[in-house]
Amino acid sequence: MTELLHLIKSRRSVRKYTGQQISEKDLLAILEAATQAPSGMNYQTWHFTAIQNPDILVELNNRIKQAFGRTDQPQLQERSKSTTYCCYYHAPTLVIVSNEPTQWWAGMDCACAIENMFLAAQALGLGSCWVNQLGTTHQDPEVRALLNSLGVPPSHHVYGCVALGYPDLSVPMKEKALNPNTYTIIK
Repeated sequence: MTELLHLIKSRRSVRKYTGQQISEKDLLAILEAATQAPSGMNYQTWHFTAIQNPDILVELNNRIKQAFGRTDQPQLQERSKSTTYCCYYHAPTLVIVSNEPTQWWAGMDCACAIENMFLAAQALGLGSCWVNQLGTTHQDPEVRALLNSLGVPPSHHVYGCVALGYPDLSVPMKEKALNPNTYTIIK
C-alpha cells in the first residue's frame, strides 16, 4: 500500500517532454491499465486510440487549432493563431479516450481509465498529462474526419486524452499545495 500511495502522491502533470518515444511494451502496459478501470455496469464501451506518429500528432494539433478559430471564444481564437501552441505539449505519444455517450456515466468511465493510465505511467517512470481540447472539438467536421480515419468510433465522444512521454528533467516538478477543508469525515 505504501508504494501505491507514493505513486499517487508523486504523480504530477508533465507539460515538457524529451523527444524519446516510449516503448511498445510500456504503451501496452498503460493501455492494459486503462482497460482494468471500473466502468458503469461493466459495459466497457470505451475506446483507446494511441498515436505515436509525429506527423499525425501535428495534423491533429493543426485541426484542433483551426476548430478553435471557428469558435466565438476569444481565448480559443487566440490559441488558433499561435505558432507555438501545442495541445499535447509535444509528447511523443497521445492516447485519445472516447466512449459511447449513451450512458450518463460514459465520461466518468473514461476518467477512471485515464487515472489508471496516469498511475501506470508514473510507475514506469514516464510523465503524463490530461489533455482536454478534443473534448470540445471532436464534433468539428475537420477534426471528426481525422478522428474517424484514426479509428475512433464515429459514434464516440472524446472525453479526454493522455499525453505520454519521458519528462524533461530540466523542468522541476511543482510541489502540490493541498487546499484545506477538502474532505469531511462523519462518524
